[in-house]
Amino acid sequence: MIDQQILVVDDEPQILRSLRVGLTGHGYEVSTASTGEEALDLLRRQVPDVLILDLVLPGISGIDVCRQLRRWSPVPIIVLSAKGDEHEKIVALDSGADDYLTKPFGMGELLARIRVALRHGSSSQASAPVVEVGNLSIDLDRHAVKVDGLEVHLTPREYELLAHLARNLDRVVTHRALLRDVWGQKYETDTQVLRVFMNQLRRKVETPQRPRLLVTEPGVGYRLRTPVVPATPAVP
Repeated sequence: MIDQQILVVDDEPQILRSLRVGLTGHGYEVSTASTGEEALDLLRRQVPDVLILDLVLPGISGIDVCRQLRRWSPVPIIVLSAKGDEHEKIVALDSGADDYLTKPFGMGELLARIRVALRHGSSSQASAPVVEVGNLSIDLDRHAVKVDGLEVHLTPREYELLAHLARNLDRVVTHRALLRDVWGQKYETDTQVLRVFMNQLRRKVETPQRPRLLVTEPGVGYRLRTPVVPATPAVP
């Protein structure tokens, strides 16, 4: 029985109703808010396990809610954004959001994102010394990377790029954040160098033409993603 609490913040009543019904039907305890101010008031009284936050709100915006909340809470934040609003997604992620969904979205995808957020909110695998992602193993303590059990040689910059994504396993990391944290602040806008290194890294750890692990989030950044394991068919 799921007992995690989710706060949904959106100014569209039909979305609030739909998400309340859908998430409650999957065992979550759901509370709602329709403004940024109401959301912050609820968050100060009780922090949920996951926050689902629309970016466009009356009064305090979703981005401002992210910034204020990050001053005192690490609660996982999944932001909701309008289709094509890439700049807002990037600003939200840089302001402390963990993930995003573009409207319209399916309940199945939202539930998957919530499960990822809950894993990170408790005891994330990315906080362990060794991060296992499919056939890829990243030993953050020894600075060693293996594919199918065989050690792979990475340049120092390639390793730092992969390690940064591993520490944020299943989370999207913006171009700006990767460039700032791996190359330094003066490289924050040099997306070309990031693209080149990501292509080099893919050639060493997976099939670059069909990447399953190092996933591009168009216009936003990259994500080291845990592969989805297909459900095993029932035995007659």
